[in-house]
Amino acid sequence: MAERKSLLLRLDPAVHDALARWAGDELRSTNAQIEFLLRRALAEAGRLPEGAGRLPRRGRPPRAETAPDADVHGVPRQPLIGAT
Repeated sequence: MAERKSLLLRLDPAVHDALARWAGDELRSTNAQIEFLLRRALAEAGRLPEGAGRLPRRGRPPRAETAPDADVHGVPRQPLIGAT
């Protein structure tokens, strides 16, 4: 994946608060919400470049396969003390 650009953005505090609430409602960070909205505006205006990568997938990575002798968290099961 190409390196992402950093940008300093100055916003009116009320606009930032509204964006942060909207982002929270959609389970995104404020930064991801801004990028989502900018991409949507570019696409609607016909200005989204063909080579623009997709939005990075956010959130928890998929769970890896667990060993058959592991619990749901991937922790190996320990035999009970005194079990035979």
